[in-house]
Amino acid sequence: MGSRNMQHIAIMKKSWGLTDKILSGEKKIESRWYSVKYRPWDRIKEGETVYFKDSGEPVKLKAEVNKVMQFTDLTPKRVKEILDEYGNDDGLEKDKIPEFFERFKDKKYCMLIFLRNPQEIKSFEIDKTGFGAMSAWITVDNISKIKK
Repeated sequence: MGSRNMQHIAIMKKSWGLTDKILSGEKKIESRWYSVKYRPWDRIKEGETVYFKDSGEPVKLKAEVNKVMQFTDLTPKRVKEILDEYGNDDGLEKDKIPEFFERFKDKKYCMLIFLRNPQEIKSFEIDKTGFGAMSAWITVDNISKIKK
């Protein structure tokens, strides 16, 4: 049977304005920082598609996964190194890095999802039933299953 390509929906904090940065190519990496392993840990791979939406808004863009890096057993020092090395491609302004460091310094896991070919798509709503209202990442085998 083999593992099939999954499709992902990343729900972004609207106030951070990151979906526009993805579309403009300013943000080339989507990072996820966790205290415990949440989706899409070990569930996303190169060549898959990630759809992006701001919270409370419809899905409006997609990008292809170019590469995935996972970091475990993070320390504050390692978090700072990751932010310093990848923060710019993650769409973070240099002067905002200390603020993000404060937010992530105690996290144990980090995923960097490198994006390519971001494009605007015809927007659509999704049905998050069964995924939990607070779910920030949804993985499905076919996006049409959760399109409203």
